[in-house]
Amino acid sequence: MGDFDNKEREEVFSKKVRAGKRTYFFDVKATRSGDYYLTLTESKKRLEDGVFVKHKIFLYKEDFEKFAEGLTETVDYIKSRQEVVEKRYEYSDNQEYAAKSDDDFTF
Repeated sequence: MGDFDNKEREEVFSKKVRAGKRTYFFDVKATRSGDYYLTLTESKKRLEDGVFVKHKIFLYKEDFEKFAEGLTETVDYIKSRQEVVEKRYEYSDNQEYAAKSDDDFTF
């Protein structure tokens, strides 16, 4: 157990989502007692100095349903009032991206 006891947060799973100039990280971590929780991080490069600025939200499993309901309701509100066109990105080997137009994308 030694190493695990010394860490406040043990990373269990990570999913990286690139979306244009932003990258989102969905990370599952474990508390010392082994309870899982989610951190959602937005990372964006600041144009002035190239520094990556990160914003993080901690989401605990007892809040998953309420969070998902709120997100769904909010997204549905926007979609019912404005056209939402998702951008699709293709990445080359040097991490440059190009947006693909996907007008017939459905949710």
